[in-house]
Amino acid sequence: MLLLNSFLFCGAICMISQIILDHTKLTPGHITSLLVVLGAFLDSFDIYDKIIEIVGGGAQLPITSFGHSLVHAALKKAETNGLMGIFMGMFDLTATGITTAIVFSFLFTMLFRPKD
Repeated sequence: MLLLNSFLFCGAICMISQIILDHTKLTPGHITSLLVVLGAFLDSFDIYDKIIEIVGGGAQLPITSFGHSLVHAALKKAETNGLMGIFMGMFDLTATGITTAIVFSFLFTMLFRPKD
């Protein structure tokens, strides 16, 4: 059942994103930003953690999980370090993913040339 829930959750996010892309003038960058903000919003009310309990890894795969990770780490670090902890903790959980994205983007930019 967990596998089915994971599949349905990820599929629903993809379907909603595709519908928004097809029926609005929003670009993929806008939609990605909206999903990150949605994940952050859901985490600030502890809704995303409940979704993870029900869906499992399927909730940690989409881009909404990035917003969840940012807010989750920032609030956790803010408990111990106060206001400065928000800025310090924001990238604790996401630093590896951000660094990997930057390194691979740089490498692929050097290896491949885009077509006009």
